[in-house]
Amino acid sequence: MRFIAMLTALMLTALPAAAQQLSLNTLSNYLNQLTSAESAFTQINADGTISTGTLYMRRPGKMRFEYNPPEQALVMANNGGVFVFDRKLGGEPETYPLNRTPLGLILARNVDLSRANMVVAHGFDGTATTVTAQDPENPEYGSIELKFTSDPVELRQWVITDDSGGQTTVVLGALERKQLANSLFNVEIERTANR
Repeated sequence: MRFIAMLTALMLTALPAAAQQLSLNTLSNYLNQLTSAESAFTQINADGTISTGTLYMRRPGKMRFEYNPPEQALVMANNGGVFVFDRKLGGEPETYPLNRTPLGLILARNVDLSRANMVVAHGFDGTATTVTAQDPENPEYGSIELKFTSDPVELRQWVITDDSGGQTTVVLGALERKQLANSLFNVEIERTANR
């Protein structure tokens, strides 16, 4: 009888843990350790159109969205700015301060989702944990809803709601942690190429 109880206990500990909502501290730690990564992405734009490409991220502060043809756009975050290049038209990129976009929240040097008034929603749908965050000092800049799977913890998607209420969804493939060249985030190289 004792053997059956021990065997049952052993089998129960061998079963995978049921998915559960991840804590804000766990998610903050994950983002802070995600220093350099690459992933394929699918983007659903506010107008319903779909774009695909490759995302490169190097925290803090750097991101690059390289779009697949027929798209001719390139979006980069670096040096505290977001730069939107139109490779079809050429010329200077549209530029926005990174800290005025919700993307700045996950590219910050130290992500702390437990900071007062940063997280406005934290939920679990049975398979993924979602967190909706905003700049506590400037909620009018918009918000970002992050979706994470667990075991292992991985960022799978985000939805940015901009200051005018438009939404852009980015669905990520597997994030491959790897060293990325500085040139990928060099805005001046792209400026020169886009003239």
